[in-house]
Amino acid sequence: ILEESDFKGEDFNLFQVAGQKCLEDGYVAQLLEVIQNEKNKVIIKNMGWNLISPLVRCIFMYKQDNDKREHCLRILDQLAQLCNPKELFLGLLEQIEQTSGEQVCQTVMLLLQPLQTVLLKLQNKKAYSVGLSLAMIMNQLTPLPVPYTKQQIQEDKFGLCQCCNAVVDFAKPFVNEVVKNMEKSSEYNDMELKEELLKFCMKSLKYPLLTAQLEQLEGIEDHPFRHFATEIIDILWNIRELIPLVFLHHKGKSPHWENQEFEDIERKNSADSLACLSYLVFVQHFGMKCFPVVFSPSYLLLCNMTHIEVLLKRTEESIISKGLDLFESSLLRMEDNSLLHHYLEFRDFINVPQDLVKIMTLCPMEHLRKKSLNILQLFIDKFGTQGKYTLFRCLLKTSNHAGVEGYVIKNIKDQIHLSLMKEHDNVWFTGHHLISLLDLVLSLPEGAETDLLQNSDRIMASLNLLRYLVIKDCESDNQTGVWTTLAKIEQNFLKPLRVGLNMSKAHYEAEIKNKKENQKEAHNSNTACSVTVSGEKMPAMTTGMQLQVLHSALFTFDLIESVLARVEELIEVKVKAVVDENS
Repeated sequence: ILEESDFKGEDFNLFQVAGQKCLEDGYVAQLLEVIQNEKNKVIIKNMGWNLISPLVRCIFMYKQDNDKREHCLRILDQLAQLCNPKELFLGLLEQIEQTSGEQVCQTVMLLLQPLQTVLLKLQNKKAYSVGLSLAMIMNQLTPLPVPYTKQQIQEDKFGLCQCCNAVVDFAKPFVNEVVKNMEKSSEYNDMELKEELLKFCMKSLKYPLLTAQLEQLEGIEDHPFRHFATEIIDILWNIRELIPLVFLHHKGKSPHWENQEFEDIERKNSADSLACLSYLVFVQHFGMKCFPVVFSPSYLLLCNMTHIEVLLKRTEESIISKGLDLFESSLLRMEDNSLLHHYLEFRDFINVPQDLVKIMTLCPMEHLRKKSLNILQLFIDKFGTQGKYTLFRCLLKTSNHAGVEGYVIKNIKDQIHLSLMKEHDNVWFTGHHLISLLDLVLSLPEGAETDLLQNSDRIMASLNLLRYLVIKDCESDNQTGVWTTLAKIEQNFLKPLRVGLNMSKAHYEAEIKNKKENQKEAHNSNTACSVTVSGEKMPAMTTGMQLQVLHSALFTFDLIESVLARVEELIEVKVKAVVDENS
């Protein structure tokens, strides 16, 4: 019967203790009657929010008792209707903040409806309160692992799939409010609520969508993350931010941080979100119906290269896959030989192929390595001849991997072949341009002391290219210019290679001899040596295994030597034929 102004601190404590006792002792129905009693509305308005914490505990405690649980849920609904909105808002947020582990999603889903009811009642600082609620909820969800496999998504162990879609439903009334205000006035000035919704969408793109499995999965009719992605794209479209984000890289009002570390984190988070958005639009085609079909494939590739670079620099399988898919879909829109060499002046067009090379050579997952190689070839194919030429030079200088260099050299050989077949008017793979490229190709990094085993892929590709040039290009025509620069090739490549082969074979033959002698002395072929790779001890190698490796190396040297001998023979025959012709 007291008025609001007459309440004292001990009254609040007494009410909370009494309410908690009723809940814990099972007098839930009686407590509901007290709350519903019109006479108690003043005390409930001012003190009811204190019951949130014990009420949530009891809802989880009474999981098996449907009647008591139902009464608890009705109490929660009554508190949302009757309590002071500002105080109840803080009480609900506090409860969400304090939850952890497996109960996060359950607690969030339980409190979303009352929280939405309270926020819709707020008059002051509504946008701030909505933003605070969404940020708090997303921060609590972020530590949870994102289900990835079909089984994990169906099981939804922590309830994340269900919770994410519930949060989107929670945000819808506020989206509708922004849309209505924007429709009323073209000069919609109250940007605060719109900015808070934009922040929520950006956070959702980074988590859970960046790491989520978004492909259609057989047996899952309504894929929860695909549904969530659709809803996020719809929000962005409705608040008129989708196209600016995709094409103008607009990030909203980025807060100014005095601390540079915070500034860097904000920039990285934004880059991750925008990269995920591009993946959703251009690979999964979410929201694609909203886009005007006026953009050229090369412009779309240019827009996406920054995002592709962000995704390929990550180490998580799901994120690298998204980067590769985005790159592939951007390239498949283009015709072969249509991309101008000027694009290689953009930093991303040089960095992305280097990232592909890292995935091809260092990624532990074979399917990603193979896909990266296929996409690198696709990227090469899209450039015109001058672009290919420039890209080959760049890859030869930066890849630092013999297998990749060998692959590039094979591509160079293919381009030379097209030039000699007159299929293309190609000045870049004949004459002085080609000679400049051959200086890079037909050389040994450290002369005769080059590790031939480690560089065997590159050396074999170089020898095969030289053999092709000597056979296909007559000295009288000299279209490729190889005959002009033959002396240089012999000096910088063939002679050091011959010396290096002799040295390497002698060294490995001596090693084999030593191993065999040691094996006889030890009378034990199982004598083992330990090998350490990247700080990890590998299984021990027996002497027999070591001999097998040494013989394999000798076989590689024999292979190189046979091709080298054939090249030297072809050169000698051609030179002799010209001399005979001139005499």
